[in-house]
Amino acid sequence: MEEREGEVRWDGLCSRDAASRAAALDNIGQAVLRRSESVAPSAAGPPSRAAEGLLVPAARDGLSDVLARLLMLSKRCPFPDVREESEAILGRVQELGIRIPRPLGHGPSRFIPEKETIQVGKEDAMMHALFADSFATLGRLDNVTLVMVFHPQYLESFLKTQHYLLQMDGPLPLHYRHYIGIMAAARHQCSYLVNLHVNDFLHVGGDPKWLNGLENAPQKLQNLGELNKMLAHRPWLITKEHIEQLLKTEENSWSLAELIHAVVLLTHYHSLASFTFGCGISPEIDCEGGHTFRPPSVSNYCICDITNGYHGVDETHASPAGSVPVSIWSQQTSTESVCEVEALMEKMKQLQECRDEEEASQEEMATRFEREKRESMFVCSSEDEESAPTRDVSRHFEDTSYGYKDFSRHGMHVPTFRVQDYSWEDHGYSLVNRLYPDVGQLLDEKFHIAYNLTYNTMAMHKDVDTSMLRRAIWNYIHCMFGIRYDDYDYGEINQLLDRSFKVYIKTVVCTPEKTTKRMYDSFWRQFEHSEKVHVNLLLVEARMQAELLYALRAITRYMT
Repeated sequence: MEEREGEVRWDGLCSRDAASRAAALDNIGQAVLRRSESVAPSAAGPPSRAAEGLLVPAARDGLSDVLARLLMLSKRCPFPDVREESEAILGRVQELGIRIPRPLGHGPSRFIPEKETIQVGKEDAMMHALFADSFATLGRLDNVTLVMVFHPQYLESFLKTQHYLLQMDGPLPLHYRHYIGIMAAARHQCSYLVNLHVNDFLHVGGDPKWLNGLENAPQKLQNLGELNKMLAHRPWLITKEHIEQLLKTEENSWSLAELIHAVVLLTHYHSLASFTFGCGISPEIDCEGGHTFRPPSVSNYCICDITNGYHGVDETHASPAGSVPVSIWSQQTSTESVCEVEALMEKMKQLQECRDEEEASQEEMATRFEREKRESMFVCSSEDEESAPTRDVSRHFEDTSYGYKDFSRHGMHVPTFRVQDYSWEDHGYSLVNRLYPDVGQLLDEKFHIAYNLTYNTMAMHKDVDTSMLRRAIWNYIHCMFGIRYDDYDYGEINQLLDRSFKVYIKTVVCTPEKTTKRMYDSFWRQFEHSEKVHVNLLLVEARMQAELLYALRAITRYMT
């Protein structure tokens, strides 16, 4: 693309070389100040609205976006020189009489107090290396990364996989990859991910017309819409006929390698939407809803924040209307929560003893699975509390009425998917690796890290074997998708996962856009936020694997 005069170039900031970053910052500073001076009020002229501190209309020529990007860099860049100089450039713009933006919200998550997250600039050497890698790759340090970094081993695997899917050699062109990410995130109205990938799609040369709706994209991508909605909401309905339609549509057909790439991208972003809502990820500072040009009022509470759903008071102390104030609630439940942890540990101990003493018959195990699958249909939230505000992203997909449906509602029966007949380890892994080299290996590593990750702690207790609990969470998610492990006793799930936890799991996995802070707060009340993020990693990977199993089985049946 041809570079326009005065255009701000950000690429040099991703360099690991301090001299290259300094040169880029110098160019950015000059370009921003030239633009700012062209719209700033003249010192000799009559007082203008800009002199009163309001951004002048001429500044809309991209300047407000540039200033928002500088604000993000001043808060979120892992390189201190970039943070400091970005803040200095904003200060010089402000001196010209132009209002600069300020962040909205409190930190990377609406559910986790900012003081309990890793602060950029205060991370240790290992985390700094991860942050620098992420920034160098994406040109940003996003809020998902800042929450996932509670678990650095997983984050490293996640970033490596995502980088490969989006930027390394592969069957699909770069702009297709980001557009498929938009399609997938939009199925759950995840404006956070849609915003990020709209910017990335345009950055790699995508056609802006495609962003007006799926009907404006090539027919080949439109044909993917049916698979997208089934994978997101009812993957058990995917058949080899759906695969055949995509592979045999004459000039708009997909190759097998392209389809595998698309399926992995769709499942990656469906499950990442679950993480985004499950952890209450805040909008990026430089995206819509992440900043404002309005000044803070005396009470730090202005009407623009309210309409955007951000409150001047710290959310962790705000209580929903009609509920008990949080401080009183904490006093009432702290003892109860401690008992909750002790009770859970006692159940784990008892179940282990029962395992050692007797083993249920295969018939009994099958019955327990069917009972748990049936009961999972009736796990739903009774809350009508508003979830996070999202802008309408429905134009990116069709059939907005199509959502998650439980298996046996309306008399429909879906056969159980037996892992012994088709598993990731024995079937899916090799199929992905054959058609999209190295990706099977990357996914396999990520699944294993999420499943086996442990610090041997539970709330305030140390040296605890949590494998039984992790397996119950993983298998419960697969059970909701009809996937059964013959060697697992599904009676353990009811012993280990209480109702509030099941509501949270089902909401985050099946209808993540309905997740609320109250749901997040109501399960495992005595546990650390890092442990709740760990739960979300299990939900992300179990959901992704469940979707992949159904899609890959259908592709295998088409091929044989």
